[in-house]
Amino acid sequence: MSRPPLRIVVADDERMVRTALRVILEAEPDMEVVGEAATGAEAVPLVRSLSPDVVLMDVRMPEIDGIRATGQILRSMTDPPRIVVVTTFENDSYVYDALRAGASGFLLKRADPDELIGAVRLVARGDSLLFPAAVRSLAAAHTPSAPPAAPAWAARLTDREADVLRLMATGLSNHEMSEHLGVGPQTVKTHVAAVLAKTGSRDRTQAVIAAYEGGFIMRKG
Repeated sequence: MSRPPLRIVVADDERMVRTALRVILEAEPDMEVVGEAATGAEAVPLVRSLSPDVVLMDVRMPEIDGIRATGQILRSMTDPPRIVVVTTFENDSYVYDALRAGASGFLLKRADPDELIGAVRLVARGDSLLFPAAVRSLAAAHTPSAPPAAPAWAARLTDREADVLRLMATGLSNHEMSEHLGVGPQTVKTHVAAVLAKTGSRDRTQAVIAAYEGGFIMRKG
């Protein structure tokens, strides 16, 4: 029995961008664009009413930007969608704020169709669209140079969970961490779930940001 297509909402203040995204996504048999919004103010109630699987959210929009819209959606829904923020610049400070608000990752507007489609499928299955170098540089720009006091959650991590968090920050998948640590994939999955719970993170991206901001992972430079 085939699965129903992934339901996607596209939020961008440029109609041509929304149209281009719709054309790319709906060319895939497992994807359906169920709604479009031109502002964050339109996106929030639209997403609440449609309950899509994934939202592509432009970071910079009038009325309510993508950061505030992301936060409002995630706070107000019991089963919120995965949100991917879309930006022009990789080092956009807005991206970092959106990730902190709970976005599952970000895409550059210059991403090719395969990257876009892959990103939607990735976050839809519960993974994070994590670019370690980008998250590291964004965290470096938003955290104090002096090491902060150790976060309370750090003491609650087991040694293996601490190893897993550090590996998560390098962008390794569960399978890659399994091979690196010499344990089974299900064991890694259990450790990842424990790390997310103890750091109070919705997904890997938020956990990695928490690790940098809390000084658990020391940034260089």
